[in-house]
Amino acid sequence: MTNVTMIVAMGRNGVIGDGERMPWHLPEDLAYFKARTMGHAMIMGRRTFDSIGRALPGRRSIVITRQHDWSHAGVETAHSLPDALFLAGPDEVFVVGGGEVYREAMPYAARLLVTEVDQSPEGSVTFPPIDPSAWVEVDRVPGEGFAWVTYERRS
Repeated sequence: MTNVTMIVAMGRNGVIGDGERMPWHLPEDLAYFKARTMGHAMIMGRRTFDSIGRALPGRRSIVITRQHDWSHAGVETAHSLPDALFLAGPDEVFVVGGGEVYREAMPYAARLLVTEVDQSPEGSVTFPPIDPSAWVEVDRVPGEGFAWVTYERRS
């Protein structure tokens, strides 16, 4: 089974975006995302890929799409989360969004890397609730206007 980590930046209200872009610009968090995902496969939905706009260097991009004719240079495509996990293989894989993919991937995840942004932005895309009976916070690193929080699944 693939080792699944979900990585997300979300506001206090659970909002991660408006369907097109993130509601904040945090260079420190972008560097954190890069450091964590470098050398790994990343699974994302097509709209998340479109918001990034390109395959990120040093990482495998696996895009889940319902469009069977969709393709992009440097990107592998899958038509379901199980297909994407199979493509990713047994090594650690990062699920990077968006909301629908996060909700579907939550049962597969062993770890959550959550940037808690000290804002409550408007937006229609949210991260699923983190159930304290299923997840335990194991690390918290405060930053300026945010905190990096690591959760591990309770066994």
